[in-house]
Parts: sequence; C-alpha cells; structure tokens
Amino acid sequence: MERVDLKPPSDGADVGARADAYAAAPLLNCLLREVAEPLAGTGERRTYRLPSGRLLRVRGERRPAEPEVRAGGDWHRVGHTELVKLVAEELRRHTGRSNGDLPTEMIDSRDAVAALLAARSRTTAPEDPYLRSEQSLITGHPHHPAPKARGGGPVASWLPYAPEAHARFPLVLLGVREDEVVEEGDTAALDALGGAPPGYRLLPAHPWQLDLVARDLAPAFADGRLVRLGTTGFPAWPTAAVRTLYEPVRDLFLKFSLDVRITNDVRRLWRHDLLRLRRTDTAVTAAFTGRATGAAWLGDRGYRTARFAFEELAVLVRDGLRDRLPPGATALLAAGLVEGFEGSPLAAATDPAAWWEAYLRQVVPPALTAFAEHGVVLEAHLQNTLVAVDAAGTPVRALFRDAEGVKLLADVDRAAGWERLVYCLVVNHLTEIAAALAEHHPGLDPWPAARRELARHDLPEIPVLLASPTLPGKTNLLLRWTGADGADARYLPLPNPLART
Repeated sequence: MERVDLKPPSDGADVGARADAYAAAPLLNCLLREVAEPLAGTGERRTYRLPSGRLLRVRGERRPAEPEVRAGGDWHRVGHTELVKLVAEELRRHTGRSNGDLPTEMIDSRDAVAALLAARSRTTAPEDPYLRSEQSLITGHPHHPAPKARGGGPVASWLPYAPEAHARFPLVLLGVREDEVVEEGDTAALDALGGAPPGYRLLPAHPWQLDLVARDLAPAFADGRLVRLGTTGFPAWPTAAVRTLYEPVRDLFLKFSLDVRITNDVRRLWRHDLLRLRRTDTAVTAAFTGRATGAAWLGDRGYRTARFAFEELAVLVRDGLRDRLPPGATALLAAGLVEGFEGSPLAAATDPAAWWEAYLRQVVPPALTAFAEHGVVLEAHLQNTLVAVDAAGTPVRALFRDAEGVKLLADVDRAAGWERLVYCLVVNHLTEIAAALAEHHPGLDPWPAARRELARHDLPEIPVLLASPTLPGKTNLLLRWTGADGADARYLPLPNPLART
C-alpha cells in the first residue's frame, strides 16, 4: 500500500502547503465516502465520479492527497480553496440544499492547521508519552470536513489553549456564592485546587471559556455571586478533546464547557447530560467492576457549577490514570496511534501481527461484554480509548472514558445501540488502527485476527456482523451540510473488511 506522509518535514517546507494537505485529507475522505462513486481501475491514483458527473482522482487511500479534476481532456490539480468550492457545488447538486456556513468552517479548519503548524515549530512536545499522544492530532477526525475549526475566532483567542500546539496553562479560579452552587457526585478534588473565602465555593474555569462568556457573567461578578480568586499555581494540559484538561501531579482530569463548535457539536456540558451523568457513570462503572481482563473505566465522578450559569460554568471531575494502569505501563491515546507521534509503539512494532492481536484482546472484549452483559454502549472511538502498553510497547490494558457519549440499552433500541457500537468500535476505531498498522508494516493483513477476536464472543449480532457485506459509516459531511443536530448520527453502508470471503 502506498503511504501518503503528511507529517511536518524538518526542512522548513512551506507551512501553507502542509496545511492544505492536512486539511484536504479528511475533507476528501468525507467527499469520497459520502457522495462519490468509485470507478474501476488500479494504479497509483484512484478515480471517482462526483454527483455532477465530474471525475476526481486522488493519490493514496487512508489519507487521500493531491486531488485532480478531469476537464478539457486533461487532469488539473485542485488546491484547498478550489476543493472547498468543488465540495460545496457537489453537495448542492446532491442534496438540493445550500449551506453558507460549512465552506467557511472548512477554510477556518485549514487556517487553524496552518497556525498550529507554525506554533509547533516554536514549541517542544511534552516528554511524557501519554501527553505527547494526546497532543499529536494535527489531522484530527479523519472523516470530518472541518476537524480543526475553532469557531472562526481569531487565532490569538484559542491558540494559547490548543493541545496541538503543546499548550499548557493555569486554570482560572472563581468563587461561587454558596447559595448559588449546584453539584452532584464527588467533587472534593475541586476544593483541593485552591482556597475560597467564607460563604463561597471554589470553581475552576477554563480561561478560553471564561473569555467566551464574559459578557453574560458580568452581572454575577458585579453583584458578588461570582468572584475572581486568581489562578492555579500549576499548569494543566489540554488533551485531544480540547476542553478536557489533565493535571499530571494530581492525576486529575477536568472537563469544561467550551462554547465553540468543534467537529459536529458546540462543546458545552449540556444540562440534560449532566443531570443523567450519575446514572450513566454508575452503570458503566458496574460493567467494569471486577473484570478479569483488567480493562478500566475512567469514571466521571461528579460536577459542580453555578445555578445562574449552569452549562456555561460547569466543570466535570474525571478519574485519573495511575491507579488504573498495570505496574510499569504507559497509557496512550488510540487516536494518537493513528495520527503518529514520536515513540509510537504502533510504528515501532517488531512483530506487528502479535502487536495487533494483543491490541484486539485488550480493546474488543470489554466493549462487547459491556454491551452483552450490562446493556452499556460505550462510545469506544479513537478519542475515547486509551491503550496502556508495557515497556516493550505491547498493549496490556484498555481504558475507556466519557460518560457523556455512553448509551444504555434501557433507553435505546438494541439494534440502534449495536449499530452505534459497531460504528464507534469497528469503523471509527479498529478500521483506522488496522489501516495505520498496515501502512507502517506492508504485507500485514489485519482482518483475519480481527475476525477471530470478534468470533470468540457469543452475541447474536456477531455472526451477522462477520457475514454482512457492509458496515455503518457516519455521514459527517452530509450531517453538517444539512444542519443536523450535533448529536444526530446517520449512516451509509461501507464495504466490510470483516466479511467472510
């Protein structure tokens, strides 16, 4: 398989050209998956027919590059700006609808990548492999039209808080008048971050979010419901989720609201999600209690907020890593393994087949068992899965996170829950890891091992999955173009590499 390398070279190559390549790859993935018709043929480039009848060809598979359109009997290279226009034209033809916002968002995503690449040239990646994996995602979601858009705000407003720029920064400490505090669950870790004056409770805030909602909070500061208490004397590190921060000394994760659209949703801690948090987290914790496989759940212990700014100032407390890792093991973000970072064990595996089998043994059984025995549908995609590796780089434990994305079969139809699990675990997760592994280790066929691992589990859905010609692929481009709610999921059939032949 031909490898298309989008990693920043060390020779000072043009940042703009690299930003174009990074931004074009996920946009092309969306276009080719959701509205294009693949044409027969082999060779270095693959050709597709678009809804307009135009022909488009690209180089590479996992991260398509160098798009060209057929016109006047010849192929013509399409830059990122022209690609955005082409996508918009094809979507108008395909859907019969217009969208003036998404093309702007695509350009914003590309410009954000350029800013991130420039910032990374002036910074050093963290020494901690876990933090390095969390902060590695320059491409980001590989099937989203604008994975790095940051709400259209000026670069100076968000770059100091960008994980991709290896940011770290102190938290703002606020005091909320006690009669205005709303909380549920275990929030004791928040009180250890600093001190609050009598009659107030401590509430940490993400500085970017505080800037975004400053006007709305002005009355609360004016009448004393809210007071500023300075900042923490230590930094926190933004993870791949941007609004979730990690403080390694205290081994503490904090998740904040962030009133910015990132991928498909405005990243706010919504009231309805917070109100069901304890029920969801309790169910998932029970599914992971006493598991012989040693898989772990990073529980969302509780939340604290202010009554007058329930969603805007909410902060969620999440379990740390250390007591959930085997001795000597290091946690790594699954999405980072796909993106690539210095020291990645996926790239360095000397026996990739054995590495992949170990990976499958850690990741697949917990997700399937949670579904089959506990009615829990994990959102087991790349950004919600950590994989602990031993000193040799071999996967030895999976850790899952984010109760907000979990569904319970008590609340959803089993078929819908299974479809979501297959999308998150197989399409979003295993397919990407398998492709990255095969790219780094040519000649490896990862799918027989995946079939064997899935077949070990006695679920009625497994034989159907292994025999089905298709898998469900989420249509992020069409969802955004049609203005669907961020929580919506619509799927189209994708070829199933697990299918028996």
